[in-house]
Amino acid sequence: MSIKIIKTEDGSVTLFNDDLNEVYHSKYGAINESRHVFIQSGLKLFKEKEHVSVLEIGMGTGLNILLTFMHSNSQNVNYTAIEPFPPNASVINQLNYPELLDSIKATPVFKNIHQSAWNQWVSLDQNFALQKIDKTLQLVEFDECSFHLVYFDAFSPDVQPELWSEEQFIKIFKWLKPGGVLVTYSSRGAVKRALQAAGFSVEKIPGPKGKREIIRAFKLKT
Repeated sequence: MSIKIIKTEDGSVTLFNDDLNEVYHSKYGAINESRHVFIQSGLKLFKEKEHVSVLEIGMGTGLNILLTFMHSNSQNVNYTAIEPFPPNASVINQLNYPELLDSIKATPVFKNIHQSAWNQWVSLDQNFALQKIDKTLQLVEFDECSFHLVYFDAFSPDVQPELWSEEQFIKIFKWLKPGGVLVTYSSRGAVKRALQAAGFSVEKIPGPKGKREIIRAFKLKT
């Protein structure tokens, strides 16, 4: 896998996969995009909950984990991240997210995210547990009603169409608790229709810089 480091508009870097011709984050700002899509549009909906369970599809650089840690305050978070093809250590060491987030915790936590063991629970601190899984979405299974929130951050539907299918969204719908939420950077009509066919109530909301809209989908309480 051929990976290049690219600096984005907000000063944070991202990765470009030459083999797939795909960038990991927005060129308008990796941190800004992730914060807008996943934190402001997702995690903040659960700010009053004492305990939050998060599933990320496409861990990539680990930025979403780091931002969730930084914004979770005193909440208890169980965070499961799926990533079958993680970047290697030499690439991870070039990512500048901790220094831009201006927190003494950011650097050691980011190192721990990437150095911790796979396929088991580890503690980033007393309130934040992380489980990284090195399998594809198609091969993982979880109990029904396991998660409050899903960050769907896979490569684009052009590159990984099999992940954006009704079949996969049906699985995720089952894994979500009633009242649970899925957020993604995509705003494609085909994605919206697949989510709706899987049972979600779907809305399009304003996106980050460079993207007019993103999708947020709910598993309504019955």
